[in-house]
Amino acid sequence: MNLAVIDWLSISINLLLVIFVIVCLLMTLIILMQRPKQEGLGAAFGGGVTDQVFGARTTNVLQRGTVYLGSLFFILSLVLAVLIGQKNKTTSTVTPTEPAAKVEEAPAAKPDEALAPKSLSEELPAVTPAPVETTPAPEPTPAPAAPVETAPPVEPAPEAPADK
Repeated sequence: MNLAVIDWLSISINLLLVIFVIVCLLMTLIILMQRPKQEGLGAAFGGGVTDQVFGARTTNVLQRGTVYLGSLFFILSLVLAVLIGQKNKTTSTVTPTEPAAKVEEAPAAKPDEALAPKSLSEELPAVTPAPVETTPAPEPTPAPAAPVETAPPVEPAPEAPADK
């Protein structure tokens, strides 16, 4: 049996997460069962139920349970933080599957030439523009003239006879 292949870190993290959730649920229930001075949510479980289950000293049992579960909550939180940090350190989220492309080394330059600034004309290769063929644009042809309509002459309105 090969135990070296088993990922103990992931198993322990998952197991502690289950225990952590159970502790959280138990702590929530114990806190809700406690009797406040004003009889708030503690009365929802019935006044005598907690006395019957835990005895006459219910407040002491529930307070001790809250202290123990609260301490366990903080200890589990710290242990899980350390274990998850360890897991993130050992397994990288960015793992290259293939080696990166080989970088070609530039020819070694003299130290004086490396420090001297180059002009843009030296850095960029000379590029000759491609010849551009231009064709003259066709001249626009005039549009045919639209017939002009003239409005019919306006005849004056007949005058009304004057009353005497």
